[in-house]
Amino acid sequence: MPSFEHIRIGDVDGTRVLVTGGSTGIGAALVRAFAAQGARVVAHYNESEAAAQALRAQAPERIELVRGDLSEPGGAARVVAAAVDLLGGLDGLINNAGGMLGRMKSTEMPEAHFDRVVNLNARSVWEATAAAYPFLKASRGYVINTSSVAARTGGGAGAVLYAATKSFVSSVTRGQAKEFVQDGIRVNAVAPGLIQTPFHDRYTPPDVMAVQTASVPMGRAGAPEECVGAFLFLASPALSGYVTGQIIEINGGQLMP
Repeated sequence: MPSFEHIRIGDVDGTRVLVTGGSTGIGAALVRAFAAQGARVVAHYNESEAAAQALRAQAPERIELVRGDLSEPGGAARVVAAAVDLLGGLDGLINNAGGMLGRMKSTEMPEAHFDRVVNLNARSVWEATAAAYPFLKASRGYVINTSSVAARTGGGAGAVLYAATKSFVSSVTRGQAKEFVQDGIRVNAVAPGLIQTPFHDRYTPPDVMAVQTASVPMGRAGAPEECVGAFLFLASPALSGYVTGQIIEINGGQLMP
């Protein structure tokens, strides 16, 4: 798997970054990579405390932890406020938290489940960005949202609402890129395809995973670390200073828009 410890991106060094959903999967890979670049990183987590603590132990001088339930209204704003207190400001917000919370037909979904999925995947992005905005304006920073290939395909079986919320994330990325451009804030997104993370371990049965893998021209699921380069690229003004409102697809050729 790719390692970014020996690659130096100078303008990421010393920056202050919040990664929501930062304890496992793609989020944990991002926290490790940004810390390796010299950034000060707050990794948000909710249920995965052991994984979060293990992650912080890898670079305690660079990584701080904040716990919060982003499926609860107001939770994302509280996480941003805590991160700002720890870091003394904010240069980058990575809205990575999200989840399916179970595969379920849209016609059989309880209202409470609908609310939790929408709050976690859509409302938290909106709320976190609004809370981070004044600090990102002050630093002329960036927002990177984690969308999904599902935003374009409509998702797999039982994942219609998840896909719809990721479409929301992609649309918000484009709209806020235009809205924030005069404030010097760049807004972009990364849309992973089939990535081997706890998300699929929990919600994707082996037979479904096999069918999805067969649809990938590269013939395999990606690893969380294979998503990191796109985020580092979008975080660096030197590399992507003229890039905003874009969604980088990382899917092994599964979707070629």
